[in-house]
Amino acid sequence: MSTTTTAPARRGRGVLLGAMFLMATSAVGPGFITQTTEFTVTMGAAFAFAILVSIVVDIAVQLNLWRVIGVAGQRAPALANKVLPGAGYLLAALIVFGGLVFNIGNIGGTALGLDALAGIDARIGGAVSALIAIAIFLSKRAGMAMDRIIVVLGVLMIALTLYAAFSSSPPVGEALRGAVAPGALGADEFTAIVTIIGGTVGGYITYAGAHRLIDAGVTGRENVRAISRASVTGIIVTGIVRILLFLAVLGVVSGGAAIADASNPPAAAFQHAAGEVGLRLFGMIMWAAAISSVIGASYTSATFITGFSERLQRRSTWVVAAFIAVSAVAFLVLGKAPATLLVMAGAINGLILPVGLALMLWVGWRRSADLLHGYRYPRWLLALGAAVWVLTVYMGWNALSGIAALWSA
Repeated sequence: MSTTTTAPARRGRGVLLGAMFLMATSAVGPGFITQTTEFTVTMGAAFAFAILVSIVVDIAVQLNLWRVIGVAGQRAPALANKVLPGAGYLLAALIVFGGLVFNIGNIGGTALGLDALAGIDARIGGAVSALIAIAIFLSKRAGMAMDRIIVVLGVLMIALTLYAAFSSSPPVGEALRGAVAPGALGADEFTAIVTIIGGTVGGYITYAGAHRLIDAGVTGRENVRAISRASVTGIIVTGIVRILLFLAVLGVVSGGAAIADASNPPAAAFQHAAGEVGLRLFGMIMWAAAISSVIGASYTSATFITGFSERLQRRSTWVVAAFIAVSAVAFLVLGKAPATLLVMAGAINGLILPVGLALMLWVGWRRSADLLHGYRYPRWLLALGAAVWVLTVYMGWNALSGIAALWSA
């Protein structure tokens, strides 16, 4: 009797853990690593303030989005269409566009990782990694395989980044001061905050775990506490990894190493921190981060593509495979530097974020009776979400000039 009751419970916990890590590892991708490195190099200890703001904003965003989608038991584009006819199609187009830009960068990230790890040519490394990701989705037990692989990759990244942070001996006191006293905020600081928010909960990323829960049947008001706990824990995991990576790079920069002009700044930072071992370590972290983000971006973008057609839903694995293939081909022919693509992707997703957040907040505010099945949505959470929405719009507007500069660089 205990076997029949505990097995579903274990599966439920596995789904929640998988959804949490799917979101976290989607966020902790090559863009995350590149953004964190470049902003640490340019801003120094003051970047700690941007990280702190982004974690607070990320929690507010994800608590609202996961709760609305989870209680409704419907994917975001379907909900958006019920709020405003046609809005779901607009949201899907924006998310898929942002996901494609991000995924091109993710494929580039796998190439950077394999180059640092084993000296494999970037084109070959990107193509092989894309084939591995496609194979995962075409396996007969894709859902369970994805949950397990994502958790393993997430734990691996945390452990390796922790080692790098200790190796670089960072100035922790200086970082703590930067978190609470960053000085004047200009366009560069706004761009940094918008970019890392976009790289954590912008675009497709925050929907990754929420849509995974729907596909696994973990929905409804009876699962509110579990959904909320998983959503916050996912942000905490990404926050821990970003802080560790920030400290690792800050320690290298504070030691006098010049990595700003390196062709691959994150790799240079890890090499300075731990020598040749550090370079191989970076390759492993970057590849794990990139392949897990390829999985997350492709899966979530596909849920937006297939959400309007039952026929496409039945062929969702092939839609995911096609999305990965298109991303890989675009990476091979585009010719833009992977580092530039990775930073730009987070910035673009940061601009997309307010659109989806506004639609989901409207569901909680005005449509709880029908779309949330009578669930009484917490007013404090709505107020927090509205405040964050205003903040993201303001920061996005102020960051536009910085994003244009990124592309022209």
